[in-house]
Order: sequence, then C-alpha cells, then structure tokens
Amino acid sequence: MNFEETQVINALAQIFGADHAGVLVGIGDDGAVVATSPTSIITTDMAVEGTHFNIDWSGAFDIGRKITAANLADIYAMGGLPQYLVVALTLTGEETMEWIKDLAHGIAHEAQSCGAAVVGGDLTRGALKTISITAVGSVETAITRGGAQIGDSIYISALPGWSAAGLSLIECQEPDDLESYAIEQFCAPNVDYSAAQAIAGAGATSMCDVSDGLVVQAGQMADAAGLSFSFNRDDFKQEPEFMALDELAKKHGVDIWQWIFAGGEDHIFLATGQALPGLCVGRVIEGSGVTGLEMKKAPEIWRHFQ
Repeated sequence: MNFEETQVINALAQIFGADHAGVLVGIGDDGAVVATSPTSIITTDMAVEGTHFNIDWSGAFDIGRKITAANLADIYAMGGLPQYLVVALTLTGEETMEWIKDLAHGIAHEAQSCGAAVVGGDLTRGALKTISITAVGSVETAITRGGAQIGDSIYISALPGWSAAGLSLIECQEPDDLESYAIEQFCAPNVDYSAAQAIAGAGATSMCDVSDGLVVQAGQMADAAGLSFSFNRDDFKQEPEFMALDELAKKHGVDIWQWIFAGGEDHIFLATGQALPGLCVGRVIEGSGVTGLEMKKAPEIWRHFQ
C-alpha cells in the first residue's frame, strides 16, 4: 500500500476544489449541494482497467481526460451544458500518489475546459482500477436520438475513425507524425464540444455522441425515429481529414471504411436536421435501418459481452 485513504481524499479535494458559482457545499461533506436548472441531464460512464483503458498505453492524465470526455460528450449530445461531475474510484492500492494526482488533474482539466466542476465522489479498494463518473448538465429542451424527420439531412461534426486507427497502431514502433496523431486521438481524443453546441443551436432534430461506432449509433437513431438513415459514402471524402486517414489506412493495409463506419470513441456528433453545421453525409427517408455504411467484411464493432 503506497498511500493512506485520507491522503488520497485530501489530494483530490485540493485538485477538484474549483470555484464554481453553483456549488453551495462541495467536497468534504456527506454530499454536495448544488444549484441546478429546472431541467437537468444526468449520465454515467464507467471505465474498467483492461477493458476500457490500459496503463501500458496511456498515462494517468490522458486516462482521466478520456473518461471525462465521454461523460461530457453525452451531455452536449443532448443539447445540454455540463455543470457538475461526481467521480467514484476503485484503486488497487499499488498506485503511486503521483499517478492518482495525474489522473485527477486529467479529470479536472477536461471538466474545467467545459466550465464543469467535480463536486464529490467515492473511493474504494478492489482488484482492478475502475473509474465511474456521473455528470449533471442543464438543458432547456433536450435533443434525443429519436427526433429525426423525413426530409432531414444527416450531418457529422467531424470525420470518425481516428481513434480506431490509433488503437490499431498503438504498438507501432517509432510512429511517424500521422501515426502519432492517430494514437493520441485514441489515448485522449480532442472533443469539439463547441460543434455540438452549434449543431444544437441550429435546430437539430436528433443528435448522438458517436462512441460505439457510426454504424451502431446511426442504427440506434434510425430505430428510435422509426425511419431509415441513407448515407452517401462519397460525401465522407469531402471532409478535409479524409485524405490523411486514407493515406494511413493504405499504408497499413486497412479498409478505411472499417475505421470510419465501425470505429468508436471519437466522440464526434451525429445529427439530423436542416442546414446544420458540419458535413452532410446522407438523408432521412421512409423505411427502417441504415444504408450506405456497408463494408467489405462484417464490421468489427465494440461489444462489452461477446
């Protein structure tokens, strides 16, 4: 055991002790007391060592950033703004205080980039590192996955596939600049939260954070709306980063569409509506399911249980 529980709690309290106008009682009491909006969004993400992150690949700061980003992206995907986070940690007892502080700084960095504050949590010991974050956000009118309408166009906020590319190249020896960029996007993706705000503000009828792969999330949105999502593969090629990703895919003998359509954890935003910001890649029509996202082989999508 490299530390005492009180050491960890005191260190986290110092790191997370942000000055946030909505926090009436913060870390240190039995619970946080915060000011919330009339309508709130609540979401939770859990990450388990060996399943969602690997300390051989990622430093503690990047792990903290990545897991926090997954929470924040869900708030933004519903047209909301994040306010508060609650963090629950399971540690093995073999971590160093430096590793724990780096993790906390990563969480705090990502939260503060969106004006959110960590207001509490829990700490326990277990066989594997586990990080669970609950986020609370404010929203006037939530944008759900099921609001698409016939005649809507389909938009993406950026090109998906970089995180999947990074995962496939994670053990690459002496990566070049393009390979390094992909690996960075896997270890700690740079999420454009402002893109989600712009899409929501432009009147999106539905929206989703693409964390489980475009083909999966598009299917969920189409099913929720009871309509069909028809994509045009050529439209994806208009995205400025397509050529770079295609170059990387060809270098490593990979089907680029496997990365773009089936890769996850980019945390870009998929939305429907009229004249929205981003790249238009299809339209919503009568019917069911998804067309236009076919690959040479069955998609290698992420599954927790398989």
